[in-house]
Amino acid sequence: MGGILKGKLKSIFLTGLAVITPIGLTLYILTFIIDLMDDLLTIIPKRYQPDTLLPFHIPGLGIIVTVILIFICGLLTQSYFGNKFVVWGERLVDKIPIVRSIYQAIKRIADGMFKGTGQTFKKVVLVEFPRKGMYSVGFVTGRPNEEIRTRVGKDGNYISLFVPTAPNPTTGFFFDGAGRRVDLYGHAGGRGFYTYYFRRHCYPA
Repeated sequence: MGGILKGKLKSIFLTGLAVITPIGLTLYILTFIIDLMDDLLTIIPKRYQPDTLLPFHIPGLGIIVTVILIFICGLLTQSYFGNKFVVWGERLVDKIPIVRSIYQAIKRIADGMFKGTGQTFKKVVLVEFPRKGMYSVGFVTGRPNEEIRTRVGKDGNYISLFVPTAPNPTTGFFFDGAGRRVDLYGHAGGRGFYTYYFRRHCYPA
């Protein structure tokens, strides 16, 4: 009798834990993001900060300000002079070895996620990595640029891949390789990220 009761209580506890854990983590992450955005307001001079001008604190105001700044940045970048300024800045960054590598990797991901068209980050693949016989989930980000195709040869059906790392999917490895060596995986991009978290690698038995 005691064993049955113990098992029942354990089952109830684990069920409750399975429900509360994702809710708690979601609320924690949202709170962290809101606080992080609010901290961005500290770049504004103290006398002009909302907490100084208003008699009360408005949680999440930093998100609104950040969204507005992003829109302004987008408008300026789409203008002729704004675009020229961005191109000039990228050329400047391109001359700094370490910074160049970091910036290009982040920009490539950002372009694929926010500006990409066609199959960018929408086609999921299984690529043989990190060693023979082991496969990782990756995402097609497009095709190599002209310089890379010239160096490796234009005859191959080369594609660019991004293989995310765990537990942070914003970091990972970029590959440029022959498309015939990649097994296409029948998932859309969003489903691919789900697969990435729950089945990170596939091994031969």
